[in-house]
Amino acid sequence: MAQFDVYVNPQPASRQSTPYVVDVQSQFIGQLNTRFVMPLSRVGVASRNVPVNLCPVVQIEGEALSLMAHLAAPATVRMLGKPVASLTHRASEITGALNAVISGF
Repeated sequence: MAQFDVYVNPQPASRQSTPYVVDVQSQFIGQLNTRFVMPLSRVGVASRNVPVNLCPVVQIEGEALSLMAHLAAPATVRMLGKPVASLTHRASEITGALNAVISGF
């Protein structure tokens, strides 16, 4: 598992609105059986009420999705399966979104 890998949402009940999650956990604690993930949601895409730095829009398989940093949560490794994409090229924005949650910047 690699930081910024994207997985199909392991929760079938919310998959319609949130089809994917992105792993944001550091490789330095990769030995844990959980990963810290942020949802990638169809809800809130291009919303005028959501700060861009908190919820940047990313493309996964041609679909625009909002990164919902404020809804990040742990997921067990066994739930995630195989990655379907990587957002490594958006690492600074993803890290910035997490920073916005923690420090407000």
